[in-house]
Amino acid sequence: MSPARTLATARRVLRQLRHDPRTVALLLLVPVLLLTLLYYVFDNRAAEFDRIGSSLLGIFPMLTMFLVTSIATLRERTSGTLERLLAMPLAKADLLLGYALAFGALAVLQAGLVTGLAVWLLGLTVAGSPWLLLLVAVLTALLGTAMGLFVSAFAASEFQAVQFMPAFVFPQLLLCGLFAPRDTMQPALEYVSNVLPMSYSVNAAQQVLEHPGVTGHYLRDLGIVAGVALGVLVLGAATLRRRTA
Repeated sequence: MSPARTLATARRVLRQLRHDPRTVALLLLVPVLLLTLLYYVFDNRAAEFDRIGSSLLGIFPMLTMFLVTSIATLRERTSGTLERLLAMPLAKADLLLGYALAFGALAVLQAGLVTGLAVWLLGLTVAGSPWLLLLVAVLTALLGTAMGLFVSAFAASEFQAVQFMPAFVFPQLLLCGLFAPRDTMQPALEYVSNVLPMSYSVNAAQQVLEHPGVTGHYLRDLGIVAGVALGVLVLGAATLRRRTA
């Protein structure tokens, strides 16, 4: 690995994204607008907005980062850019970490905007520190980034990349505890929810909502989200093939 090559890859990806305003808007503006819409949906019902709004900070980042990362990486694969890069003296780890750094920087920016809007402008009230909520949003966005890098290997077109959302993301959205407490679900569904990472993102956000300090459950949930993100990144590295003549 070479830090210089990793950073060069990250800068190249960020330059490309800078010239794609629609993607930047999807990443930074759409979550803000959706959270604002939710605020007015629950107008004069602050307790409900606090519960659902805090949970969505563990959901929105994964949704948008998964979509954008999978499509952007797929373009690199289908255009031959990845093959040309791998033909150069560039380690797969450099390439993958470069992508992760670029999208991770956007994930931090997105999480900061959404969390700041929710807590300081929309009045989302949590018992714990807003910085703990921000950390949940950042790790969730990084998880979405890792999943997007991984699934891009299995899609032949951008349309197919979008089709992976129902398979990878929607089941997690339904079973994460947003719509119903997980312990009230059928045992089979509760078991499935226990192995889905979004469940732990939502759990961590709920810990911040309900407890003034850092709890053991909060640390456990964040550890699981971070561990899954790292594991998916390793799987993503396995999908990069260096072709030789």
